[in-house]
Order: sequence, then structure tokens, then C-alpha cells
Amino acid sequence: MLLRSLQILFLLLGIHPSLAQELTLANINSAGYERWDRGSTNEKPQPFLLRLQILLDRTGISPGAIDGRMSESLVEAVRAYEEREGYQADGKIDEHVWASLMQKDNQDVMQTYSISKEDLAQNYVKDVPEDYSKLAEMKWIGYRSAKEMLAERFHMDEALLQAINPEAKFSSAGEKIVVAVPRAKARGRVSRIIVDRERGQLYGYGPDNKIVVVYAASVGSKSSPSPSGVHIIKSAALNPIYSYRPDVNFQQGNNEKPLQIPPGPNGPVGLVWIDLSEPTYGIHGTAEPDLINKEPSHGCVRLTNWDALELAKLVKPGVRVEFKD
Repeated sequence: MLLRSLQILFLLLGIHPSLAQELTLANINSAGYERWDRGSTNEKPQPFLLRLQILLDRTGISPGAIDGRMSESLVEAVRAYEEREGYQADGKIDEHVWASLMQKDNQDVMQTYSISKEDLAQNYVKDVPEDYSKLAEMKWIGYRSAKEMLAERFHMDEALLQAINPEAKFSSAGEKIVVAVPRAKARGRVSRIIVDRERGQLYGYGPDNKIVVVYAASVGSKSSPSPSGVHIIKSAALNPIYSYRPDVNFQQGNNEKPLQIPPGPNGPVGLVWIDLSEPTYGIHGTAEPDLINKEPSHGCVRLTNWDALELAKLVKPGVRVEFKD
């Protein structure tokens, strides 16, 4: 009945129902629970799911790279939100969860942004080789383009950024594009961390034992498992140099000798390295935010660069990190 009513409403307004799923600024900002197409093949992002992801991100619960698609990361983000708010934590996207989010934040989730000269003047690189020996020859492993950089700045999947701006070239100062309005900087302090392998999430708790932040995470693999038990944060470094040691880490390609790999957002550990008391293990960023909680890590806890940067500012040496099976 509701779907039929919406179809009639669209016709009265002169809007074809399919147009309601187009990725326009207006469609995304106005998307509601009734616009969720549960029968979608997930091949294309949906305005409702996109708005839902951004609203969750703005509560401090990161679903990873915002892409407007249904995923396990989104389900787990909803579960974490329910847990924090005291609801039944089942991960179901229902009207109750949506109403709660709307009550907290019904502001626009998309905005128009004008590309600046500074955006275009960054130290971009033409290529990022997969081979670590080639990476070691570089001085800086930067973004490949302004589009990639802007996608990270606004917590978006790069393909989604292009889909919302199909005509954009991302190459001229003053060019206007549509981007997400992500969360502001998290406030408070994280005094305890739980890394949940099964859910693929990192929970940060404050001194009052309440959830401060939750991030989608890639946590080890069968061949390179993450550590067990409780460990301590030793330090946090921005723009870290990555020391590749195949004898104690893992072997990448045919590289059998230690290598010093320069810093940069597209380096093996991204923009942040949070060192743990367990030797060779840490919490760090990534060059591929779209793969967080979709592909395993080499044993460390891998976050998006923006989540890792935020966490580094919320923790201090001595914070306990518990790995939960």
C-alpha cells in the first residue's frame, strides 16, 4: 500500500519513480526510509542507503567508505548504533533506527563544494606500484589525483564521488561538485579499545565505559592472524615510514630483503601507524578504503585513513587494546 501510494504521489508530481533513485543532491538529502528499495541488485548506490551511511558516520560510527550500497559493514554499523543507544542490537535497518537517527540529525547530508587551487596543488603521483621494492624507490606515496584525495576528505568511495558527479573532471579551480557532509571531529577521549574480529569493527570506549567511536576494520586473516589477548598502545605516528621485514612480517611478491617504504596516503599503512606492545603489530590506515572489512589484513588492524587519523588523536600511550574472537 505504501509503495503504491508513493507511485501515485510521484505521478501527481510529474516524477517518474525511477528518478527518485537518481543520485542528485536533492534526492539524497530528502531520502527517507520509504525510499529504500530492498529489491535492488546492489549494483547501483541508493540515495536512502547513502544518507543512512552518512548519518551513521556523523554519529561517530563509521561504516567505512561511504558507497550507498548494502553491505556487512553497514549492517554492523547499524548494530553498533543500536548497542550504543540501548536498543536491541540486531543490525536490522528498520523504522525505529531511522526515526532515532532523524531525531538526532535531520540536516542535509550532501553539499556543493568548490574545488580550490590548493586541492589541485598537492603532491600527486602518477602511479602507485604494487611491488614494495618499487614503492621503496619513491619519496612520497601520494594520492593519484584530486578525485581520490577529495573522496577521502569527504569519507566517500571514489567511484561514488564520480557517480554523483558524472560530468566532473576534478581538474579546475572553481569547479563545483557534490560531496558528503561527514562527521565533525569526535570529542572526548578513548581509554579502552576492543577489536572485534567477527564483526570487523574497532570499538573505542571513553573513561565512563560508553562508546565514543566505532570503526569498520579489517582484522587479520587465516594466514596472517591478528594477535590475541590484551595489548597496549605505545605511540602514534602520522605519515609513518613503513619498515618492511619479510622475516617477521610477511613476504610481499618476490621481496625477500628488508625495505624502507616512504610515507603517504597510498603507502602500505596509509597516513597513520598506532604502535602496539605486541612487536610488529599496529592499528593503521590504508591505500584502499573501499576494501575495509571486505578483504583481510596481514595481521594488523586496518582502518580507513580518516578513521585512523581520528583515532590517533583520541588515544594516548597506555590505552588497552583487547582482541575479541
